Amino acid sequence: MAKHLLTTSVGSFPKPTKLVAARSQFRRGQISATQLREAEEEATRQVIDLQEALGIDIFVHGEMERGDMVAYFAEHWQGFSQSLPVRSYGNRYYKKPIVENVVSLGNSLGLTVESWKRASQLTSHPIKGMLTGPYTICDWSFNAHYADRRSLVMDLAQLVHEEAVALVNAGAKYIQIDEPAISTRVDELDLAIEAMDVVTQGLDATTISHICYGDFEKILPGLYDLPVDQLDLEAANQHFALLDLLAGYPWPKSKELALGVVDVHSHRIESIDEIKAGIRQALEIVPLDNLLIDPDCGLKTRTWEEAEAKLRVMARAVEEIREEDGLR
Repeated sequence: MAKHLLTTSVGSFPKPTKLVAARSQFRRGQISATQLREAEEEATRQVIDLQEALGIDIFVHGEMERGDMVAYFAEHWQGFSQSLPVRSYGNRYYKKPIVENVVSLGNSLGLTVESWKRASQLTSHPIKGMLTGPYTICDWSFNAHYADRRSLVMDLAQLVHEEAVALVNAGAKYIQIDEPAISTRVDELDLAIEAMDVVTQGLDATTISHICYGDFEKILPGLYDLPVDQLDLEAANQHFALLDLLAGYPWPKSKELALGVVDVHSHRIESIDEIKAGIRQALEIVPLDNLLIDPDCGLKTRTWEEAEAKLRVMARAVEEIREEDGLR
């Protein structure tokens, strides 16, 4: 693994055609759960092999067993039911969870551990444990049980913490807790911070929170108080305007920044030069040893070919900067 400007990905990868077909067949009762899992494992191997080939430093497993990032947990935990499909963005829909009772893990402690273990057996690179944060699970669900949002968020925080502990106990050295909804209600930033403190309490791992397509102007510099080791923020979608915002506040010495340098909602493949320019702008704000490079968000909205091309130019841009600056 490189010493400087580590590269990683954010989480999801596009599902290969064979897996999409297998998921459809499983829903129709045409294949067994075992056959579906075999298709998921084959797709996970493709994700690992691609990251190996491109020289990525910190891996993700691609989330081949998941559909939506919130619904996946709600489908397995207790206290939830499902609504009819709700549009999330574009022509993508998900079955928005309904909280109808006290939330609990039920028999699902370690829900994410087996997929993490199977992926880890395929590579010597570290693989991030991937979780959805309590604030986002609350915000992207209908609450039909709890008297207020805070009570639901704090109960969810304990569940996410227990899942994080299970991943750490399995050997995960990086735990990512996605909170894309954190800028939805600026007046609840303190609640999101309080909940994250529960999630990350005592974890013997590098903790990360990925936040994308947020109104960062409204939550800075308060966002710096989020109790994680690394903030993973999108920048390419807004042509690196985020960096102008970050430059207005001293970067906290104790935190890393994972900088999104390719736009996952665009078919266009970025040039190496524009990625390098973004990285060099970030280096004026964040110390070299605190900066990592990744896509804006998960890659599942792209085709496999687009995802590969975006990661390839990202990795090449980083390699060129390492060469130019003598970083080894």
